Amino acid sequence: MRNPVRLATGLLATSLLASNLALTMPSTANAASPSAKDIQEGKALAFSRKEGNCLACHMIPGGQQAGDIGPPLIAMKARFPDRQKLFNIIWDSHKYFPGPANIMPPFGRNHILTKHQINLIIDFLYTH
Repeated sequence: MRNPVRLATGLLATSLLASNLALTMPSTANAASPSAKDIQEGKALAFSRKEGNCLACHMIPGGQQAGDIGPPLIAMKARFPDRQKLFNIIWDSHKYFPGPANIMPPFGRNHILTKHQINLIIDFLYTH
């Protein structure tokens, strides 16, 4: 059973951190903005139980029945202004967060998602 107080506290802390990061970090926006179609494809991948399945472990705005194992995926552009760092974590999180507590699948290394699919998911996550 989820602990609503723990979830609310985590969301508030993440929101405050993201706000502070947005104020203190320089903008590193990509030269080319993703299209609306790319963002929709990224959302579909993130919400799909057969592909990204991000909602199994993370809360994402607009997602139903989100998990609370991983951190909420909000303010990702502020939290990860270096897009490549976020890509690398999704590709193989175990390289960056070793140990038995990390249960995130290495989506790229294990050929669960392609590079293109990971980039579409990031395009979507950067809109929240």
